[in-house]
Parts: sequence; structure tokens; C-alpha cells
Amino acid sequence: QVQLEESGGSQVQTGGSLRLSCVASRRTSGAYVMGWFRQPPGKEREFVASISGLGVRTYYADSVKGRFIISRNNPENTAYLQMNSLSPEDTAVYYCAAGQSDGRGIAPASVKYEYWGQGTQVTVSS
Repeated sequence: QVQLEESGGSQVQTGGSLRLSCVASRRTSGAYVMGWFRQPPGKEREFVASISGLGVRTYYADSVKGRFIISRNNPENTAYLQMNSLSPEDTAVYYCAAGQSDGRGIAPASVKYEYWGQGTQVTVSS
């Protein structure tokens, strides 16, 4: 069992930056892909980014590519999401998740996410 806790959500203005953190209750390096998802108001949850167990590979949704950076610090059991050039369309509850790849990569269709955090709110004002 892995417990995940996100932090770093806040309200920022358009063009601003935020860094989200996700701390795992136990070691996740090597075994788990870490992912970030978000749920905008009134919409379904959507994939944002993922990172492989050793942090070598990353994968991004087109909507955030070039603006967001996912990373992880395995000795500290922490994953991060650096978000730059934020716009109101990025307003959402952001969730981190841990899962295992089916061996075909770390795209969302190839990872079964087993563990989820409670979410952290990000609000971008215009």
C-alpha cells in the first residue's frame, strides 16, 4: 500500500508558476510510474504528465507540453510538477498517482494507476 499526499496548490495569476509536490508514504523508485492528473471544474479527470520509475522517461499531455515539467526525487519519495506560463484553463484539482507500466511505456494507456492522492487545488485568475 502506498499513500500519496499532494501539496503546493494555490491561486496565481495568468502567466505565473507553481510547483506541486507529491510525497509517498514509502519507497516508490524503480517499481512505480508516477503520474499527475487534473480535474477542471465540471469536467472529467484528465492526464497531465508521467515519469518512469528511475526518472529517465517523461510523457506529457499536449496541453501542457513545453510548460510543465515532471520530476522525481526517489531518495525522498517525492514527485514534482513544475507548472509555468499558467492560464485559467489550467485551473483544476491536481492529483498525483502511482502505478505500474504494462511494459509498453509510460503513456496513460500503458499504466495502471493503483494509488491516488487527495488532490490539491490550483486556481489561475485572469
